[in-house]
Amino acid sequence: MWPRERPRTPAAAADRHDETAARADSLREQIEGLTTALVETEDRLAELAATRKVIDDLAPRDHATAPAETATATVYQRIVTAFNEHLGKAFRVRDLHARLGLPTDEPSINVARSRLGRLVREGLLEQPGRDRYQKRT
Repeated sequence: MWPRERPRTPAAAADRHDETAARADSLREQIEGLTTALVETEDRLAELAATRKVIDDLAPRDHATAPAETATATVYQRIVTAFNEHLGKAFRVRDLHARLGLPTDEPSINVARSRLGRLVREGLLEQPGRDRYQKRT
């Protein structure tokens, strides 16, 4: 805290005023920066909460107790393993899901397309035709 004793001269009072005003300006700038950061962080948190809700709604019910990251990683591993076991074979998304014992309803298939698209972008798979995927050779 700032000292509370009274300045003894007008010059000392002016100096104390200037120091206090500068400190107040600095604190206002910090508050403004922190307020902006807080708003941005709260917005991002709301986006992540909405994303998590969508993912939880799309997740198969038998995997509901597994952590989301582990369940997703396991599905990716199973997909890559299926392609490694069948080199050169192109799979349709629905056939791949059935082979892996995953749900074949439309929302699940759309999630699978998204996952396969990511694997294509990462260079692990290629897409020789519409809705067909195979191991990149």
